[in-house]
Amino acid sequence: MTTIDPPRRPGLTRDLITQAALTLADARGVDSLSMRALAKELGVEAMSLYNHIRNKDDLLGSVVDAVVGRIALPSAGSNWQDELRARAHSMRTVFLAHPWAPPLIVGRINVGPNALALMDATLGCLRAAGFSYVQADHAMIALDSLIYGFHLLERSMPVEPENYADAANTYLPAIDADRYPHFCALGQMVADGSYDGVNHMAFGLDLLLEALEAQRRG
Repeated sequence: MTTIDPPRRPGLTRDLITQAALTLADARGVDSLSMRALAKELGVEAMSLYNHIRNKDDLLGSVVDAVVGRIALPSAGSNWQDELRARAHSMRTVFLAHPWAPPLIVGRINVGPNALALMDATLGCLRAAGFSYVQADHAMIALDSLIYGFHLLERSMPVEPENYADAANTYLPAIDADRYPHFCALGQMVADGSYDGVNHMAFGLDLLLEALEAQRRG
């Protein structure tokens, strides 16, 4: 009688472990990520992970670098503003998909291949456009500050955009319009629907890119 062997479990690799950890962090939050929980998800003993990952800090570094690897790299020699605009929107898309990741990206010393590639490509794009290394560094930090700051604001808002008008109608009557006339005037526009109150990263991004272009020409 012919027997059929059961399918073999793919061998553990660093990439396989990293992708499993990324999936777990997306599903349950990064605080749930531990070697024990990851081993359970993979159906292996926790000790087997240590053949590929040194410790939890190493795991977090690998996962963070995997997230950064999903950000589009700017190209040197093309229109530098278009390239950095595309980079910014790509970062926002990636951050929305993995909202736990930005604090880890900025709160760690990240020297993974994807993090280095993103920084190098960004500096290269700016250098090819005529910025000095110092100017390019300042420009990259300014751009990233806008992107991370907008993400934090977007994720922290206690009211969804579709509910802005209702919130304005609820809270405006309790605010002294004589003491805060400008705030109340803007709030009334949101309340009556003449302004949706929604901010867009593109507004600040365009202003920053225009300012950088003026500096480049100067």
